[in-house]
Amino acid sequence: MVYIGIDPGLDGAIAAITNEDLVIIDTPTVKVGKKRQMDAKAAAAILKSLRVPKGNKDWIVSNQPQVICALEKVHSMPKQGVVSTFTFGEGYGIWKGILAAFSIPHELVTPQAWKKLMLSGRSKEKGATILRVQQLFPGADVHLKKHHGRADALLLAEYIRRTTNH
Repeated sequence: MVYIGIDPGLDGAIAAITNEDLVIIDTPTVKVGKKRQMDAKAAAAILKSLRVPKGNKDWIVSNQPQVICALEKVHSMPKQGVVSTFTFGEGYGIWKGILAAFSIPHELVTPQAWKKLMLSGRSKEKGATILRVQQLFPGADVHLKKHHGRADALLLAEYIRRTTNH
């Protein structure tokens, strides 16, 4: 089984947990003019590579769920700029479209829901997610302040692993 977590922000990431592996990949972006935007084609290629466990090329035909994803359900926040809100929502929509195109079962999970479980009894700040990942997955490349998107994605993957019946 592959458990995937996606933090849809430009500084977000996609993480996958399997019995054999732990994979974390930063959200692919491209520079357009002076700004960055999500690279949808690269994002699709990443998700496609993660959805098929090694050695199992026929998982769709087998009719048995082999993958499930938790996509962070985002919304606009007070005092967030219009451009920032639009960019964040655009990334969320791109990930939803890719999941639908590949028929990947997924749940839209609010930050409050996954943080309640994964950060129980801890601070809910960005730094807390990095510390929690270091506790749960000591070998994960999540140790810098800028890795909060990686930490969120990995905790989303762990959240879906803990809360599904697969």
